[in-house]
Amino acid sequence: MQTAFNPQLPGAGEAVRTFSKTLKHISAGALSLKIVEPGKLAPTRDMLDAIVSGDLEAAFTWSGYAAQKSPVLSLFATQPFGPGPEEMTSWILEGGGGKIHHDAYDKLGVTGIPCGVQGSKGGGWFRGDLNTLEDLKGMRLRYGRISGPVIEKAGATLMQLPAGEFFYQLQQGKVDGGEMATPAMDAALGFDKLGLPYYMPGWQQPSSVLDFLMRKDKWQELPAALRAQIETACHANIAWTLGRAPHVQALALEKLQASGVVIKQWSPVLLDAFRANATAMLQEWANRDPEFAAAWANQKAFVTQGMTWRAMSRLP
Repeated sequence: MQTAFNPQLPGAGEAVRTFSKTLKHISAGALSLKIVEPGKLAPTRDMLDAIVSGDLEAAFTWSGYAAQKSPVLSLFATQPFGPGPEEMTSWILEGGGGKIHHDAYDKLGVTGIPCGVQGSKGGGWFRGDLNTLEDLKGMRLRYGRISGPVIEKAGATLMQLPAGEFFYQLQQGKVDGGEMATPAMDAALGFDKLGLPYYMPGWQQPSSVLDFLMRKDKWQELPAALRAQIETACHANIAWTLGRAPHVQALALEKLQASGVVIKQWSPVLLDAFRANATAMLQEWANRDPEFAAAWANQKAFVTQGMTWRAMSRLP
């Protein structure tokens, strides 16, 4: 099983190791996964194709890597101002999200099982203060395929950079800022050494889903008991990631602040602009893609249904 994440890094990296240990334990050793480092057998973005062709037996990945083939999967990966981790989990397990997720991968020739839910990214690292739209104009910023158009519409210049190049480019002043990952991941990668302010929250990715993938025919060849054990291990991994994230991110923020990093909140002006741009972009996608439109409507209806309970059940 090739992983999309360095197993030594916090968050998603830890999650692949935890999933492997849990599966071996509950199957009494009948299922043992050999974790293959990112990119060793296939480029990370091409792992789904490698599974379909038979070059990979399985993968532990992120829904966003398949979103170009199936845009509906972006709702599980990087949806600006989308559901938080609890809402995402509830939509998958109790709402229509689970079937939408399954069907999207099924059409691509694989069985995809939600196998972890990550919390929010950090908002990003930037040179200078960002409070108004005027502050964004002309800034060269690294954001992803989905959130990039949002900041581009706000006046920034979008820079397409692989994650592995962002630190160096930012250090050299070749870009002015952008997003990397969660606070824990950013701290582990040494971003605190740049001496730049860190913005919160990560509006561009409030949550994201980690997936276990196998080719459909190979999945069906497994005995029903082993398939159930994999699904159970993935459910356990979702619980583990939900429980792990708040603590590990809190520790990361403490570490960043102790290193001298100034943590700033996005201004309401910018968040309102980002939200408006994101909603307009998603609506454009929905207008072009009926499948995406139906899935997005399903997600919004489910989240809205739970808003009263969330508001009334939480102490002020």
